[in-house]
Amino acid sequence: MQIEQRSVGPFDNNAFLLSDGDDLVLVDAAQDAPALLAWIDGRPLSAIVTTHRHPDHIAALPEVARATGARLLTSRPDAEAIAAATGLELEGLWDGDVVRVGDTELEVIGLVGHTPGGIALAHRPSDGPASLIVGDCLFPGGVGKTHTPEQFASLLGDVTTKLFDRFDDDTIVLPGHGLPTTLGAERPHLDEWRVRGW
Repeated sequence: MQIEQRSVGPFDNNAFLLSDGDDLVLVDAAQDAPALLAWIDGRPLSAIVTTHRHPDHIAALPEVARATGARLLTSRPDAEAIAAATGLELEGLWDGDVVRVGDTELEVIGLVGHTPGGIALAHRPSDGPASLIVGDCLFPGGVGKTHTPEQFASLLGDVTTKLFDRFDDDTIVLPGHGLPTTLGAERPHLDEWRVRGW
């Protein structure tokens, strides 16, 4: 499976186009539908996965969904809010589910705190490091934005137990904005993040 990344819109949102053979899946139809549709370039798109409910990650979803007819997938906890904002029906995913791209299976990992239910997608190739498409749950330098101590504790706990405790240091982290990082680069700072509270 191949992972392509493009930055779209005024908030530097990352969109990801996953391909395996002739199968394509888009992760986060975030902004700038014309740019995303030009990138897809008329190829059949089997699914659009939305990592979480925030407006900057769903702005282009209605237009791209209408143009492609793709299945629409997101987290179960965020699905209703996205449906209300877009008028679309989405299928809910959570821990233990998989997203298929051709012959490749991506593990769905639920992460609570940035929103009630963000999801990450984990790709474990046989010939290289794993990749995690994490939405806004993990960035170089910390976890995603939270608004209460309880939300922060939840997100840091989920990121620690579901990502850092399960994946190797060479795992590539592909966030919803900005540059990628690795779990190894961020792991030494977990205690620092816990102390500072963000």
